[in-house]
Amino acid sequence: MRVKNPHCSTCGHPFFGHLEGERICPHCDGFRQHYGAAKTVTLFKGPAREYVLELKYRQGFFVLEDMRTLIAENAEVVEFLQGATLVPVPLHPRKERERTFNQSHLFAVAFQQALGGDAAIANLLQRMVDTDSQTTFDRRTRRQRMKNAFAARKGAAITANQRYVLVDDVFTTGSTLNSCAHALAKAGALNIDVVTFAHG
Repeated sequence: MRVKNPHCSTCGHPFFGHLEGERICPHCDGFRQHYGAAKTVTLFKGPAREYVLELKYRQGFFVLEDMRTLIAENAEVVEFLQGATLVPVPLHPRKERERTFNQSHLFAVAFQQALGGDAAIANLLQRMVDTDSQTTFDRRTRRQRMKNAFAARKGAAITANQRYVLVDDVFTTGSTLNSCAHALAKAGALNIDVVTFAHG
């Protein structure tokens, strides 16, 4: 399902029906974010879920073409990313050696291509903590485990007035992306947003 307005401004999850008041969903209530807005292309269901799993765990790079099509069809996301610098969420070096690629970087490339190249990509962050998969942990534990898990790369050129958009495959609790945003902010970035391919 392609996500469009109205949706939560913190995580991008869509609201169904008429909306009044704040655009924050119950899952994000009380979440202290270190970024501005978040958008997502689709929900982590059906074909979108299979695309992510095929790419991430089975090296099914052929799905990237369909993913780029879905991104390009989401006009709100395309407009949101115009002129931004896309910052992929990094893997720990051990995990990247095992997987042989970083799926978040591939998503950043897919977003860039869907925009016709009107966005830069910069690998500005490094993962300092080698954590296990987050899938079995609750929201509070995930956030605690991700605290200080990322830092700016040595020599990373971060400009205060540049707009940075962190890129990841799926928004679940936001813990990983929020930790990345905090690291960027500590390094001097003032304008940080978030985009994911799916929300689940």
